[in-house]
Amino acid sequence: MRKSYFLTFFVFLVLILTSHLSGAQDFTNASSIKENIEGLSIYPNPVSSGRTFINITSKQNLSKKIEFFNVLGKRIYSTNLVDKQLNITNLNKGVYILKITEGDVSETRKLVIK
Repeated sequence: MRKSYFLTFFVFLVLILTSHLSGAQDFTNASSIKENIEGLSIYPNPVSSGRTFINITSKQNLSKKIEFFNVLGKRIYSTNLVDKQLNITNLNKGVYILKITEGDVSETRKLVIK
């Protein structure tokens, strides 16, 4: 009889603790952290090999930090972009992952150079 009380108490305690922990987790997710750059656009994409630049725009049009990664995750190139045109003449044909940071918000996009 004593074991069943202990088991019931233990299950009750676990349920209470998990409900408090999940409530705290929901609270942190409900904060107003922006995860995407509003109105981010990269064009043309895919890029033909004859093009020497791409345009990167957003709704706020602030300066952006652009990092290029290969498909294995190695950083290939990094630059700061003040206007909307980015020179890509030094990049070979291939698939790149771009990490774009504007203010305190970052977003990743895929760029294909044919």
